[in-house]
Amino acid sequence: MKKSRKIGEVGRLLCLIIASLSIANPVLGQVTPPPASDPAAEPSVLAVAKVLPAVVNINTERVVRRQVRDPFDDFAAQFFGVYRNRPREIRQTQQSLGSGFIVDPSGYIVTNEHVVERAADLKIEVITNDNKSFKGRYITGDPKKDLALIKIDSDKPLPFVNLHDISPNLLGQTVIVVGNALGYGSSISRGVLSGVKREISINNNDYHDLLQTDAAINPGNSGGPLIDLSGRLVGISSAKMAFTPQGVPTQGLGFAIPADIVRQSVEQFKKIADKQPAPKPGAAEAPSGASKAERMFGLQLQDLTDDLAAALELTRGKGVLISAVEPDSPADRAGFERGLVIYRLGKYDVNAVKDVEKLLAQADTGSSVDFAVGIVGRYGRGRRVETVNLEAR
Repeated sequence: MKKSRKIGEVGRLLCLIIASLSIANPVLGQVTPPPASDPAAEPSVLAVAKVLPAVVNINTERVVRRQVRDPFDDFAAQFFGVYRNRPREIRQTQQSLGSGFIVDPSGYIVTNEHVVERAADLKIEVITNDNKSFKGRYITGDPKKDLALIKIDSDKPLPFVNLHDISPNLLGQTVIVVGNALGYGSSISRGVLSGVKREISINNNDYHDLLQTDAAINPGNSGGPLIDLSGRLVGISSAKMAFTPQGVPTQGLGFAIPADIVRQSVEQFKKIADKQPAPKPGAAEAPSGASKAERMFGLQLQDLTDDLAAALELTRGKGVLISAVEPDSPADRAGFERGLVIYRLGKYDVNAVKDVEKLLAQADTGSSVDFAVGIVGRYGRGRRVETVNLEAR
C-alpha cells in the first residue's frame, strides 16, 4: 500500500510538471503567449500625436539699435572742452529661437513674451509641424506673465490645442514637454509635475504661481506646451533654473505657466486683436516687441542718463530720450524726431522708460495720449516743449 501511494504521488507531480511546461512552451501544449505591448498604443505616444500638429517653431530676427560715441569726441572733450557731436546709432541683428502652439484654427499662436520681446523691425517666422513656413504677426503680450499672442494667416483651418479642456495639474502626474529643443523640431521630454505655485525671479522680473517639473526644458522649448498623458494642456514651458540665486547648481528644475492662466490671457489678447485693424496687403507691419511706445506710437526710447544728458547738453534727470522713430507711425506723422525728449505723458512727468511703459500699460488701440515733447537745454536754456496728442494704432 505504501509503495502504491508513493507511485500515485509521483504521478500527480509529473502531471503538474507537464502542465506547467505546456504553458511555458507552446509546442507542448499549443498555448499562444500573450501579445507583446504595442508602442503605438502607449498613452504618451498617443498624447504627443494628438498635440504635435499644433506645435510650431518660432524664429525671430530683430534689429537692435544702440548709440555709441566716437572715442575722438571723448578725447576732445577731455583735453579741449569741446563736445558737439551727438552719439551715432549702430544697428545689430539678433536672432532667437523658441516654440509656440496654435490655440485657434484661424491661426492664433500663444508663446512666451521673451521669445518675441523688445524688438523694432521684428521678423517672426513660424514653421508648422508639417514644415510649412508662415510670416507671423505680433498681436500683443504681457511681460509680467511672460505670454504673447501672434498670428499667422492660412487658407484653411489649422490644428489647435483646446484651451477649454485643460489638465487638473496634480502633483506627481506624468507630464511631457513638446517643442523645439536647441532647434531640433518635435523634441519630447518626459517627467512629473513636481511643484505648484512656485515663485522665481529672472532679470529682476518676478513670476508667480508657476508649475515646477523635472522634465527637461532646454533652449528652444520656451513657449511650447507642457501636456499630460491625455494630451490636455498642463502649461507653457517658460524657464529652466540651472543655478539658485546663491549660485548653487540645480537639476530637474523647470518651470511652466499654468494652463488656466494661459487660457485667461489668450481670451484677453483676442479682445485686443479684435480692436486692431486688419493689416493691408503689402503694407509694412507695425514694430513688435515688449515696448508699447514702439508698438502703439512708433517710438523707440532710452533712459536719459547723466552721461548722455551731458553729451547732448540737456537737463539731467528730466525726460526720456527718443532714440528712433518708425517711418509713417503716429509719432512720425506728428513730427517727432530722433533726439527729442519726452518730458510728460498726460499730467505725469516721466524720467525713465519704465515710467512711460507703466503709464501706457492700460492703453489700447485707439487710445489718445498727450505727449509733452521737445528740448530743455542744460540749466533750462533753449527750452522748446509742446504738447502733442497721439492716437495709438
